[in-house]
Amino acid sequence: MATLYRALADMLREADCRLERQGKGSHEVWYSPITRRTFTVPANIDGRPLANAILKQAGLPKAF
Repeated sequence: MATLYRALADMLREADCRLERQGKGSHEVWYSPITRRTFTVPANIDGRPLANAILKQAGLPKAF
């Protein structure tokens, strides 16, 4: 599922989202200029529904 994380991270970067800091464990904290909020992204993301939920938090449409 590492490819799912890479694809998600690429989509977030294309939307000008940025990695704010490392969170607890394998989580990262990202910031979205669209929603002006931070959200967490697990590096070991385990499913498409979670990836789509993260995109929604970032203000982006579903892609997985």
